Amino acid sequence: MDFTLKVWRQKPGTQGKLVTYEAKGISSDASFLEMLDVVNERLIEKNEEPIAFDHDCREGICGMCGCVVNGYAHGHQGGTTLCQLHMREFSDGSVIYVEPWRAKAFPVIKDLVVNRSAFDAIITAGGYISIRSGSAPDGNAMPIAKETADAAMDVAECIGCGACVAACPNASAMLFTSAKITQLALLPQGQAERMTRAQRMVRAMEAAGFGACTNHGECEAACPKEISMDNIARLNREFIGSSIKK
Repeated sequence: MDFTLKVWRQKPGTQGKLVTYEAKGISSDASFLEMLDVVNERLIEKNEEPIAFDHDCREGICGMCGCVVNGYAHGHQGGTTLCQLHMREFSDGSVIYVEPWRAKAFPVIKDLVVNRSAFDAIITAGGYISIRSGSAPDGNAMPIAKETADAAMDVAECIGCGACVAACPNASAMLFTSAKITQLALLPQGQAERMTRAQRMVRAMEAAGFGACTNHGECEAACPKEISMDNIARLNREFIGSSIKK
């Protein structure tokens, strides 16, 4: 398969621009990142600088990969990360635009690589528990209803890739933050900080420069783990409730 790539190239401290590359003879079974590997190998052979992009496990687990492909965070295939997107999902001969996450809180480091440490600041502000949990307890030592355990596990699937921010017109991190707040709010271990967690994490989110949620729903559509927007409603309840009790 042959493709024409329009890739965002940007060096630190400079203005970026889209640069055109030809990706010819690509296997239809190649993943999107494998296709970029092939393009980079050919660039290196010509003594040109390869395209910088994030990746690690390439199994849809770590959340390191992430680009906006033809206007979609992680590409147009729903419920998958970029490393799980295969070239057979594109038409032969198509033009593909590849850009980094676009958000004030995610400054571009180089090409398609952005600094996502703003997420770390949100987690540091409240995404933890202070109790000594020790080793794994017996299965029935702390009874938790199955529905509650399932709901906590659903939001715990968030991998912090930043697709929700990249897809949101306001570059909001509400889906990410709400997932981390909900996970701990549902479990007994998270109750100690419950009345302050939402306050601290929302303040950290705002300080990082993320926008507000206006219910566009793009975050849920782009999330590779399909985290529900219902969690944003829980975040709001946790925030308002802690404000009243405070």
